[in-house]
Amino acid sequence: MDLLQGLLLITSIHLLAAASPGPDFVLVSQQTLRYGRKTGLLCSLGIALGLSVHILYSAVGLAALIANSVFALLILKIAGGCYLLYLGIQGLKSKAGSMDNVPTEAIATKPKTAARIIAAGFLCNALNPKAPVYFVALFTLVLSADMPLYQLAIYGVWIMLIQMAWFSAVVILLSRPAVSAYFKRFGHWIDRILGGAMIALGIKLLASRQ
Repeated sequence: MDLLQGLLLITSIHLLAAASPGPDFVLVSQQTLRYGRKTGLLCSLGIALGLSVHILYSAVGLAALIANSVFALLILKIAGGCYLLYLGIQGLKSKAGSMDNVPTEAIATKPKTAARIIAAGFLCNALNPKAPVYFVALFTLVLSADMPLYQLAIYGVWIMLIQMAWFSAVVILLSRPAVSAYFKRFGHWIDRILGGAMIALGIKLLASRQ
């Protein structure tokens, strides 16, 4: 498979994977609605960077080992599930009236530091125990034993760009003035709903079988 064919195949598959609802989508939505476009984009950057972990271990052939290791998947499942529970609990703590009489532009001035926002997105993606199985399937389709290193690097960077582009589009949509104005009225409920969704995902992950 040549480079162009591989890029087209990866694009078609990973766009569907990125668009699938999951912890990454919930986290980006929560951060964007709560703090604004800049925070949402930083969180999206963290998620895209988190993919580098999966890409690197897949490139050296460890994805198959992890995907077939009960112990490794158990550790990832526990770590990922607990992190989702932590994020969900933070959302449930949102208080009514915390956004009353606050200009929409000011929402983006209150979040945590850029490094912490990026780190939250990074961990949310990197701790996903379903990723090794996904990347085994994805890279099996496009990788070969004689593939040059530069081509592998291009595939990895392209996957991260697809992820970043998708979530950037989500952030831009959610940070539109009409959406932000609506959030000012019902922000704490949206935070709690998204927090509950994150907790549900964490419980589902922890309760799932290997």
